[in-house]
Amino acid sequence: MENNINENGSCCQHKKCGKVVVMIVGMLLLAGIVTIAILRDRIVTQQFNQITVVGQGRVPYTPDIAIINLGVQIDKAKSAEDALNQLNAKMATIITAVKAEGVADSDVETANYNLSPQIEYGNNNVASTTGYNANQQLSVKVREFDQKPEKLNTVIAAAGKAGVNQVNSLLFDSSKINELKQQARLIAIKDAKQRSVILADAAGVKIKNIANWYENLIQPQPMYNMMNNGMGGGPVSAPQVPGGTREVIIEMSVNYNLK
Repeated sequence: MENNINENGSCCQHKKCGKVVVMIVGMLLLAGIVTIAILRDRIVTQQFNQITVVGQGRVPYTPDIAIINLGVQIDKAKSAEDALNQLNAKMATIITAVKAEGVADSDVETANYNLSPQIEYGNNNVASTTGYNANQQLSVKVREFDQKPEKLNTVIAAAGKAGVNQVNSLLFDSSKINELKQQARLIAIKDAKQRSVILADAAGVKIKNIANWYENLIQPQPMYNMMNNGMGGGPVSAPQVPGGTREVIIEMSVNYNLK
């Protein structure tokens, strides 16, 4: 009898445990379904309750700043010290000449500086140092370019006479570029708003409010390659480079919530 009672009791305990396990699994499955439903409502449903519109703002301007990159290259100096001495002497003369043309101290800055050995290989393929090369690049801002475009030519010519043997690039900018960008942003937002109304009407939905927006600056800036290895020490014919008209272009991607 005792064995029967134990066996029946054990059987009952197993059945109860099984029911508990089933209940726990069911609760976990229910919790998972609820969680997935919440995430779906917050992520998937929200995604389909929005539209994205891209607006564009364009603001034309006439550049009033020209930025020229001037350089000096020293090749095969006898020593590193000699290369640097030659470079520093030429740069001092060039900076003085550029400032004499009305360029402010704050508008002349070093863009690159390099000193390296000249390595050459002989017939036996053995490397040897045959000298030292030095190079320095200056970024020079010429202001009031819109009013005095000839000033750029005189600065380049003066730098060439003073010893510049590299004129690498030229680009144009505006002293009011931040104001121009803000104007372009406002125009882009207005354009996006007008597009959103048209889109919503066509789709048969109504716009509630703005969820967020993203800005993309598109500002084509032509850079002129003006490499001239023949410059330095003699008469220089400076290039005539008109600044023309530029545009600040900003695109605004605006996400709208729908009602």
